[in-house]
Amino acid sequence: MIGWLQRFFSPGAITMFTRCLLTLVLLLVLAAPPVPAVDRSETPSTPAATGAPVTLNGTPLFYVREKVLSYPPTERARLISARLEKLLHAPQVDAATITTTDSDASTDIVAGDLVIMSVTDRDARGEGTTRQELARRFRDRIVAAIVAYRDEYSSRSLLEGSAYAALATLVLVAALLFLKKLFPLLHNRLQSWKGTKIRSLRVQSLEIVNAERIVSLLASLLRGGRLVITLTLFYFYIPLVFSFFPQTQGFAAQLFGHLISPLRSIGHAIGAYLPNIFFILVILLVTHYVIKLIRFVFAEIGKGTITIPGFYQDWAEPTFKIVRFLVLAFAAVVVFPYLPGSNSPAFKGISIFLGVLFSLGSTSAVANIVAGVILTYTRGFKTGDRVKIAETVGDVVEKTLLVTRIRTIKNVDVTIPNSMVISSHVVNYSSSADAYGLILHTSVTIGYDTPWRTIHQLLVEAAKRTEHILELPAPFVLQTALNDFYVTYELNAYTDQPHKMMAIYSALHQQIQDRFNEAGVEIMSPHYSQLRDGNSTTIPESYRPPGYVAPSIRISRPGEAAPTE
Repeated sequence: MIGWLQRFFSPGAITMFTRCLLTLVLLLVLAAPPVPAVDRSETPSTPAATGAPVTLNGTPLFYVREKVLSYPPTERARLISARLEKLLHAPQVDAATITTTDSDASTDIVAGDLVIMSVTDRDARGEGTTRQELARRFRDRIVAAIVAYRDEYSSRSLLEGSAYAALATLVLVAALLFLKKLFPLLHNRLQSWKGTKIRSLRVQSLEIVNAERIVSLLASLLRGGRLVITLTLFYFYIPLVFSFFPQTQGFAAQLFGHLISPLRSIGHAIGAYLPNIFFILVILLVTHYVIKLIRFVFAEIGKGTITIPGFYQDWAEPTFKIVRFLVLAFAAVVVFPYLPGSNSPAFKGISIFLGVLFSLGSTSAVANIVAGVILTYTRGFKTGDRVKIAETVGDVVEKTLLVTRIRTIKNVDVTIPNSMVISSHVVNYSSSADAYGLILHTSVTIGYDTPWRTIHQLLVEAAKRTEHILELPAPFVLQTALNDFYVTYELNAYTDQPHKMMAIYSALHQQIQDRFNEAGVEIMSPHYSQLRDGNSTTIPESYRPPGYVAPSIRISRPGEAAPTE
């Protein structure tokens, strides 16, 4: 390990780390609480150790087995323990003053005026000794326990515990500083190995995992390792500091128990659950590869490599999503009974609650999904088509099971719920444009004084001059109305560029104006038809013949021929 560390650190850093480790080990050895000697003759495991224990600060000192007067052994032990606790917290009473006194019926253990307990002949016969000897034995244990307790809670003991705690804190800080220096160096070294010692995993020319991904994974493992090491240091540091002080020694054991018990329970639960985990992993693995196979099949259908009569290529992607959802739902149904706590009332209650929430809150979502499926398989439009849905005209940029997104000619994205789409009429300008051509139409109104054949010719010529208008099928004109003062002519022209229809309309209107002006035909409305006599023509000056003069006002009497110019 030292040789490995020398590749990353200087000798001084290694020496510092080694000293920290040695200090921590020495601290653990010195700070370990002494193991008290056990009197085998008084342990409950031996046959003689029957009766009620007399305790001091929770530690059994000896046992009483005989009844005295009306007090059974358990009541005697409780009263003696209470007197000892009172004596323990009376610093004015010196433990050396505890002595024994004889009487005719018993030998008493006393501390000044306080009688701690009385030892009878029956107690002595049960222990196989004399009354005086048994009383001295009990007195020695009481004195030793009181002296040990007071020594343990003395100022010197607290100072020693504080010193050990400070030393442990210094070791912890040194270890954390070392980790703070170690892991950035390891991270930088990993980054420097990218492309050299750490290379992409390849199978021939196929790259499975690139070097960047591997380095990122190792960096994540380093961060996780640093966190685990830091938590481990605190895991040992906190109970260790508690163990240095007699007031908190019990907390150390409790803390260790609280930390280890959950881990032990989790370990047992994981061990018992391993068969179910393997079953779930197998189901997930099979589901993963089934979905990959399904994705491959529908991808080939979408490319046209695989053809199924009656199944269109644009159905491949939405059908794959539906089939994938069904496969995942089936896998969830199979896995559900093997999930931890799936049979518990809490799990069932949560499942029912979530089901009710989903049912109440997903009504519109389900309606949109059903509408999306219907729109997919009725093939009303596909992504990229120029459509008009209600009052919105634009190109379809996205189709999902929930919504349809349209980008208008002004580059505004409009999101329409599928339930609204299916309830509205949809105009598709692109569906037949490639096969038959989209017919663009516009109308002009011309007076009766211009021959209709001339109008037809001018309109067709204007259409043929317009970019993106097809020559075949040829443009044609329809006379849609014979009005009071003019005739309505409708020009119809084919195009295979529905996405440019607005630009084509603009260019077509420009060509109509130019062609009519070149031919000297006015596009006029009836609003000024009665004021035409004596006014200039509406044709722009650039299209008028040279020397054009507006005609004068002509007045004729009834029955006379109109004057000629």
